[in-house]
Amino acid sequence: MAPSSTSLLDALSAALGADSVLTGAAVRERAASWIDPSPLEALAIVRPRTTAEVATVLQLCHTARQPVVVRGGATNLVQATRTTAGDLVLSLERMTSVRAIDAINQTMTVEAGAALQTVQEAAAQHGLFFPLDLAARGSATIGGCIAMNAGGVRVLRYGMMRELTLGLEVVLPDGVVLSSLSAMLKNNAGYDLKHLFIGSEGTLGVVTQAVLRLFPMPKSWFTALLAVASFSQVTALLSLLQHLLGAALTSFEVMWNDYYRLTTTPPAPNKPPLKQHFTYYVLVEAIGGDDRLDQQRFEHALERAAHNGLFEDAVIARTAQQRADLWRIREDSEQIERQYRPTFGFDVSLPLSAMEAYVARMRLGVEQRFGKEARCWIYGHLGDGNLHINLWAPSLQPEDADAAAQIVYAPLLTLGGSISAEHGIGLEKKKYLSLCRSPQEIRVMQQLKKAFDPHNILNPGRIFDLDFEESP
Repeated sequence: MAPSSTSLLDALSAALGADSVLTGAAVRERAASWIDPSPLEALAIVRPRTTAEVATVLQLCHTARQPVVVRGGATNLVQATRTTAGDLVLSLERMTSVRAIDAINQTMTVEAGAALQTVQEAAAQHGLFFPLDLAARGSATIGGCIAMNAGGVRVLRYGMMRELTLGLEVVLPDGVVLSSLSAMLKNNAGYDLKHLFIGSEGTLGVVTQAVLRLFPMPKSWFTALLAVASFSQVTALLSLLQHLLGAALTSFEVMWNDYYRLTTTPPAPNKPPLKQHFTYYVLVEAIGGDDRLDQQRFEHALERAAHNGLFEDAVIARTAQQRADLWRIREDSEQIERQYRPTFGFDVSLPLSAMEAYVARMRLGVEQRFGKEARCWIYGHLGDGNLHINLWAPSLQPEDADAAAQIVYAPLLTLGGSISAEHGIGLEKKKYLSLCRSPQEIRVMQQLKKAFDPHNILNPGRIFDLDFEESP
């Protein structure tokens, strides 16, 4: 017989210390997530300090058949950390140490609770660079970035979190510690098990430490915002810049007119560096190791693009502050939630060649379903085929979520696109998983979950529902 919740909490307090197990008001005083300020609901919050303590927590919960939801910065956008009153929250807030930085091999070993910004700053102190970057850098944790396979604004050059993770230490649902903190780029000795956990949304194990890949700190940063009239110019501009700048091109971000207007019009704090009537705004950034030569190369690339008629106007950042101002326009998506509620947000990927027609079809579907006053803000990492879409209409209600999702997702079926480019599935998107994953793929995912977590205690219900009986 599984122990009661009271005896489980007593056992956890005895093993970790009373201050490591929060209940009652101490749970409710925390927000459910960064976008949901309502009080957190949970049986308890458990705050281990070490991998061994994480193992103890999971071993006890495995025996008790107690559902566990892993919590980092809770910055995800797909309800991956949403809890009920019966869930036990496993928080990694005390496991935030940067354990080691190897400047010769350009690696960092870090605990999973460390914030992304902490990792970036620690690398910079050694003249090194951790390239993953996203707007929630101050609160998103490395463990969460690994669990969700985070992307961000430099995927074009450095790839997603999967490409930046060399080794992992993971605690399995039954408390077994799987430690493979390899710092090697090349290791073909059998299955590369870390890839099972990267992007698994915490359903197969809890990441406690990671070895991250670092790079030399760039010596030059060049950023420009370009106003573009047509989508054919956008794609031609990307092709030209990739040809002329090569790997130096780290970011190619595109904002549709509606989004640019929103983030550069009061009450948004950002001033428009370019007039607001253009169809597209492209934020490009290149980095390198020689300031003078890189500047010449960047300006030459923009001159070629201007000569080819690929943009209508431009502004180049000349200072670090100007660069930050341009990026704030792109990253200020919170203006949508601040000014319009409710809105529905989506994160899709599809071939660049199909994007213009897809957006036109999707916009038409939104107008037909929700009326001419409906708004559709579109922006994203166009260089890697990723669009973020936010919908709002005066008549929009929470129960319209499924209708909105069908409008956004249905056209992807024939395009080979994905309903989630970088945000994951969580609880929010799992009913749509079959739109971009075959029954066979989903079945294999379920089999992996059963093999790792036969009692279905770890982040249960995320990504998919299980269609088999629990193992005895």
